[in-house]
Amino acid sequence: MHAAVVRSFDRPPRYESFDDPQVSGDDEVIVDVLAVGLHPRVRSGASGGHYTSEGRLPLVPGVDGVGRLPDGQRVYFVAPDDAIGTMAERTVIDQRRSVVVPDSVDSVIAAAAINPAMSSWVALRRRVAFKPGQRVLILGATGNAGQMAVQVAKHLGAAHVVAVGRNQGRLDGLPSLGADVVVSLADDPDEAAIRVGEAASEVDVVIDYLWGPPAEQVMLPLLRNRSDRSRLLSWIQIGAVAGPSVNLPSVALRSANLIVLGSGQGSVTSAGILAELPALLDELARGTFVVNAVAVPLAEVEDAWLAPVDPGVRLVFTPTT
Repeated sequence: MHAAVVRSFDRPPRYESFDDPQVSGDDEVIVDVLAVGLHPRVRSGASGGHYTSEGRLPLVPGVDGVGRLPDGQRVYFVAPDDAIGTMAERTVIDQRRSVVVPDSVDSVIAAAAINPAMSSWVALRRRVAFKPGQRVLILGATGNAGQMAVQVAKHLGAAHVVAVGRNQGRLDGLPSLGADVVVSLADDPDEAAIRVGEAASEVDVVIDYLWGPPAEQVMLPLLRNRSDRSRLLSWIQIGAVAGPSVNLPSVALRSANLIVLGSGQGSVTSAGILAELPALLDELARGTFVVNAVAVPLAEVEDAWLAPVDPGVRLVFTPTT
């Protein structure tokens, strides 16, 4: 078969022949892969930089996808931890880690939407006791996952969503997706931090896709502006687009009721994530979320991997049809 194959962590994957997958357990089956999203998690895995990476080469990237079972049924699946990646004409899935894709949901849309939507969906449903009527700050709202987070937060009952990011054009479009206030991080970082602190001082949850300097800069201004610092603020770290670490002042933890926690592989069980998939697929079937997907043949993976992609757009590779 053909697959996207990584043979060096400093080069993009190439479309080439690769060994056919083999099943090794009673619950495993080989599927024809229909669509695979190029998520940030996939890029970091292909570069050897993800925290789950074991440094073994060659590898086939991809952590999820939409495939067709031998009986013709379409499923969304999360790849088994020890299987080859999903950017291939065929791959092995554990049927216990898959759910049926409704007929009304396009394979490319499912592959594009579920991974970024699940980041905020799982964070709000599994990592904190989020309640309708609470307020949410999306830090890094102009990317694909951030754009989905605005929609997910509103759908789950957020009374007020503050969307923060750098891309002004993308920020301008977020009110139509549910953002009540948008704040730019452009220009002077200190001034931007003050703007965020004023706009988001009363939020209950922060969904943070940036981390690094932006999180570090806005945290104290936000806490200082709260009318009641003893009211819980849950800061959920999901992505690290702006940097892998922050300098967290001790005063941030002593002067306010702040909890910093993460959401991702390991902090939520596979079973917990999979339990959320049917509800999310139902919302995709209803057209609840706006999804910006661009389908690309897997044969063009090397060029597409390096090409610039507009913020808020998710590339989806289509190995088979």
